Amino acid sequence: MKHRPTLVALEIIAIVAFFACAACSSSSGVHRPELAVVPPSQIVDFNALYGQNCAGCHGVDGKGGAAMALANPVFLAIADDNVIHRITSNGVSGTPMPAFAQSAGGMLTEKQIDALVTGIRSWAKPNALGGQTPPPYRAAAPGDPQRGADAYRTYCSFCHGANGRGGSKASSIVNGSYLALVSDQQLRTIVIAGRPELDAPDWRGDVEGRPMSAQEISDVVAWLSSQRPTLPGQPYPNTSTTPANGGAP
Repeated sequence: MKHRPTLVALEIIAIVAFFACAACSSSSGVHRPELAVVPPSQIVDFNALYGQNCAGCHGVDGKGGAAMALANPVFLAIADDNVIHRITSNGVSGTPMPAFAQSAGGMLTEKQIDALVTGIRSWAKPNALGGQTPPPYRAAAPGDPQRGADAYRTYCSFCHGANGRGGSKASSIVNGSYLALVSDQQLRTIVIAGRPELDAPDWRGDVEGRPMSAQEISDVVAWLSSQRPTLPGQPYPNTSTTPANGGAP
């Protein structure tokens, strides 16, 4: 009398057949696309590149974080492709912005830098400024610190305090550690573009109906730059008052 295979026997046969086929596929060198690994240098997807290299400081979707928002329409109106490419490639010396291009000691290829520039520029919003022309990204000439002190009182002191040391609406912008980490160009960019993610207005919003002129911006930057300490972090605590045991509790 013949017996039909039980359900358990059929499952065992199916499992054995599956692994046999898998072994054959592996040993015969059959290509499995799902197992292919893309080398990091060949990744040119903007979202992947931005998320890995930029979002930690500039925020998800360029909305800002420890560093300014790259999706800020005013920033994108004054910083063209060349500016963004240069900063992304070479970084900004003396600041937390590192160089990302391989040619400058970073990890990204030229194609990857181009992908980042194209992706960031895609956040630009046509007519976002309502036809207004912002001050130029770069200053035409150095500003004057004395005039800058007057311009600061007019446009900035309401939020940042009479001496720049902070007020009820905003923090200090003459803090030595802060100024040691930002370049004059970064200060200029922030004054023009603002930091909307922190409720800081752009060059048009400090005094209603009275946007800052290009010269006033240069002068404010010169005044801020004059507050930058030569030796950030100084003075150190007076060691003469330190207990003999080194201050241990």
